[in-house]
Amino acid sequence: MDIHSHYQKSAARALHLNLHLKANFENHTLSGSAIWDIESNGDDEIYLDINGLEIHEIKDDRGNELPFLVGEADPILGEALVISGIKNAKQIVITYTTSPKAEAIQWMEPQGRSPFMFTQSQAILARTWIPCPDSPGWRFTYEATIEVPAHLMALMSAENPQTKTDDGIYSFQMKQQIPSYLMALAIGDVEFSAVSDRAGIYAEADVIEAATYEFAEVEEMIQAAEKLYGPYEWERYDILVLPASFPFGGMENPRLTFATPTIIAGDRSLTALVAHELAHSWSGNLVTNATWNDFWINEGFTVYFEHRIMEAVYGREYSEMLAALSLRDVQEEVEDFMPSRPNDTKLKLDLEGRNPDDGVSRIAYDKGYFFLRLIEETTGRARFDTFLKGYFAAHRFGVMTTEMFLDYLKENLLSAEEWAKIGVQEWVYETGLPENCPEVHATRFEKVDEVVNAFIASGALPDSNLTANWSTHEWLRFIYKYNDHSEKTTAQMKLLDENYGFTQSGNSEILAAWWQPVIATQYREAYPAMEKFLVDVGRRKFLTPTFRALKESDQLDVAREIYIKARPNYHAVSRQTMDELLR
Repeated sequence: MDIHSHYQKSAARALHLNLHLKANFENHTLSGSAIWDIESNGDDEIYLDINGLEIHEIKDDRGNELPFLVGEADPILGEALVISGIKNAKQIVITYTTSPKAEAIQWMEPQGRSPFMFTQSQAILARTWIPCPDSPGWRFTYEATIEVPAHLMALMSAENPQTKTDDGIYSFQMKQQIPSYLMALAIGDVEFSAVSDRAGIYAEADVIEAATYEFAEVEEMIQAAEKLYGPYEWERYDILVLPASFPFGGMENPRLTFATPTIIAGDRSLTALVAHELAHSWSGNLVTNATWNDFWINEGFTVYFEHRIMEAVYGREYSEMLAALSLRDVQEEVEDFMPSRPNDTKLKLDLEGRNPDDGVSRIAYDKGYFFLRLIEETTGRARFDTFLKGYFAAHRFGVMTTEMFLDYLKENLLSAEEWAKIGVQEWVYETGLPENCPEVHATRFEKVDEVVNAFIASGALPDSNLTANWSTHEWLRFIYKYNDHSEKTTAQMKLLDENYGFTQSGNSEILAAWWQPVIATQYREAYPAMEKFLVDVGRRKFLTPTFRALKESDQLDVAREIYIKARPNYHAVSRQTMDELLR
């Protein structure tokens, strides 16, 4: 039962989608038809999810008009599209147009650049551009024909072209079954660059060279992942680098990961995000959370898998730095949530009457990761790897609830003694972070902490030999630990900035971390750069802590002044979060 979808109300089933759409950049709409192959199963009506779509007409495969009803609009769920007279139909043909305000779609026509458009369907935004069963618990295959302006290329979460067509018409096919939130479309003036026989990069001309260099090790990651948990089932793994307004770090659309340009640092130091999206090819895309209450099934597994890929490629010392950052994130999230929303610190959520985006927190990602890491440490890595490989094989192209996973875990891995030792029920169904959370041994961070403490105590910069070979993660640890100290001063900030150039860094992760002490000390010299960052970058991970820090330091007027300028550049997903934060 999916509380976020109307689709569950009928016995009829939608099996395969044939999509025909034309993109109109002038009025910011997609228009055309969605043709669904269906099985009525004796039912005479089918319920689909829509939100803001204009439905023109609906016919069956013989051309007969079918009566339909658009239900009352819900502010979260949108509307139910109830189609009748389907008992003898093999197909339903829905002709429709999207709203210019469709929340999944961002239309961009920047001055001096080619127009760009992309969709973001997770969690329940596919219904704003396709009439569909918009539930992660239902999978289908699809094909599509997309018509775009002739100088642009269309790409989807499917088999993709590598060169532009002359007429702007592109055909797509996805043979593997996917849930609706993995439906994706992007249109832009992009080029393709191969990094291996089965992996490549799409990006605009001024980004393609840097992106190709940054992601050159993708094939190595794919091979490392396959050695761990079985074959890559999606044939190709390509990456599309989107404009900076993309609200997430990445989106695991099968065959075509959508990625933010903020991970292009020039030194391949932020490619853990690529490992994360690649890991989703197993955890999430291959075995999918059945409802958004089970979101940790997607993300906890993926963070665990991401860290294992990074360990295989770069070593344990490196992956332990990622684990330490994960631990910090989840501890901060638990501390933030416990006073007002403690139930959101459980792995198994209850999102009844709420937007499923409320479940997108570090709890699902990092508490889920540490739960799985604890299972690994309790059973031993060899046993746990065998279990996970079998889990993905047994449930491939299927869905998984929390309860189904726990049953499978008890049946195939954990003894009663191990179950009790781990405290499975507490980890999944209780609030907070259990006391037996695994310890992280990030030896490289211990050295960073010594440097920070010495700087705070003496005010003298560390010997350059100590910091010369630091990775992005070590600099992040440096900034985080410095920000934790109550003795921060603007004089120290100026000294750090003059020597390390944080304010002018080309690394978005470092910039986003740096804004925290900038705001705490009101280091005004960095405010123009911070404002430019907040206007240019739409990644919610960076926006939320920065705007929140301004708000909580009695600088709400500064936050709102910047947001007024930045808001038009943000995707609806980011706007919704920032509107709530700054209203």
